[in-house]
Amino acid sequence: MNEWLNVAFRWIHVLAGITWIGHLYFFNFVNAQVAKTYDADSKKKVVPELMPRALYWFRWGAAWTWVTGILLLGMVYYMGGALLEATSTMSVGTGALIGLALLFVGFAVYDALWKSPLGKQPMAGAIVSLVLLTAAAWWLSTIFSGRAMFIHVGALLGTIMAANVWMRIWPSQRKIIAAIKAGTAPDAAIVALAGLRSRHNTFMSIPLVFLMISNHYPTVYGCTYNWLCAMAFVVVGILIGMFLYKKSASPATASF
Repeated sequence: MNEWLNVAFRWIHVLAGITWIGHLYFFNFVNAQVAKTYDADSKKKVVPELMPRALYWFRWGAAWTWVTGILLLGMVYYMGGALLEATSTMSVGTGALIGLALLFVGFAVYDALWKSPLGKQPMAGAIVSLVLLTAAAWWLSTIFSGRAMFIHVGALLGTIMAANVWMRIWPSQRKIIAAIKAGTAPDAAIVALAGLRSRHNTFMSIPLVFLMISNHYPTVYGCTYNWLCAMAFVVVGILIGMFLYKKSASPATASF
């Protein structure tokens, strides 16, 4: 039964993840550019029809990706023996509590940071966020196995992204859609919040994908300074996301 559940959860996890991240890229790489061409009448016609449908698949893809990810985390790491090194003196129960607490505390810290005045300075906010994530990766490497450290850094990014969808992006988009449908201008602060968290999710999604499949690469998670290796992939992934985001605004993407 454990193996069959593992198969089912992984299948749903991948399918839901494709649905979620696919719509995330549609919003940021395609729709964000197309929306700039709408006049007021076009917005009133298109946005109330397009966005609720796209956001339905977007938010439920995020929800099922996160739920099945937590179930897999429990099966493979908390109950499957992959959480701790053989020489560890920590109990699996304590490790599991630390791992799960990190996910929720991590989002709370991220959310508070980007709501603070520091969040209005993108470069400074990004540097502080990376420093905090690096500290978390290093700490996890001292108590978990290398494989578990990688997957928990990925789970932390995934939790932040899913919470962004349900707690920041979706509520903001509901207000934006309602305003456009009523023929009024959406609150600029709400538009900025939705856009910022959506961009963050886009940038985090690329390192997230690697961290989620890192269990296939023992050379990577088993190296001496595996926490530095994890952060190198995070930084490279974010830079790739930033490049793709910039590329989406280039004339080349509209040519045929």
